[in-house]
Amino acid sequence: MSKDRPAPDAPEPLSPLIDAHTHLDACGAHDAATVAEIVDRAEAVGVGRVVTVADDLDAARFAVDAANWDSRVYAAVAIHPTRANVLDADTRVEIERLASNPRVVAVGETGLDLYWPGKLEGCATIEEQVDGFRWHIDLAKRLGKTLMIHNREADQDLLRVLNEEGAPETVVFHCFSSDSEMARECIAAGYVLSFSGTVSFKNAKALREAALLVPSDQLIVETDAPFLTPHPFRGAPNESYCLPYTVRALADIRGEDPQALAAASTATAERVYKL
Repeated sequence: MSKDRPAPDAPEPLSPLIDAHTHLDACGAHDAATVAEIVDRAEAVGVGRVVTVADDLDAARFAVDAANWDSRVYAAVAIHPTRANVLDADTRVEIERLASNPRVVAVGETGLDLYWPGKLEGCATIEEQVDGFRWHIDLAKRLGKTLMIHNREADQDLLRVLNEEGAPETVVFHCFSSDSEMARECIAAGYVLSFSGTVSFKNAKALREAALLVPSDQLIVETDAPFLTPHPFRGAPNESYCLPYTVRALADIRGEDPQALAAASTATAERVYKL
């Protein structure tokens, strides 16, 4: 994301839509008023509800606050896999307390990231990530909440850990970025795949092929804002109001009517997050 590129213009409205994964704090929200400003912009183009997602303890506290400030906002809380080395006993107690809040609809984002170890200073080791992932799986099952997965270059390792631990009733692969083979395995397991602006990128041929395979009742849409702004705005700041651009791109790939895809993805998101 480049601060030199202006934010995209508002798209033509498309409704109903739910942004299944955003980061309101990283988009600049810091209190009830700034949360409302972001969600107002989204609602004006048909994105009536958002799920704001945590990747560390401070973000988890903010996500729960934001969801309680604004009825259009829901939260997901966890410690990101690259930060799994902070999951001491006190942090686990606090994450569990926050995840128990009624406005929290998922435990996430958790999972495995095999890209950053050895590249990012202070990044959790693979062993620490696996341990943290197992704990989050157990937490989601104990609380009866959806598990929201971050996956970077870890397809088979993730599936193995899910099989070993026993997956929760509902599993979402956030920002699905894998190929058709992984999509088929996830679909067969009953997992839900969430598509972001990456599906519109010109170099995402394998991802577009995977997107063709996903049944509508296992497909949701997200921004992952402020990251992954859809084409042709790649590199510009992203926000929930940009979601219709991604949905129209995905509908074009799948040969579907954008309105029908919006309605179907919203129905699936409502089921997945028990909204």
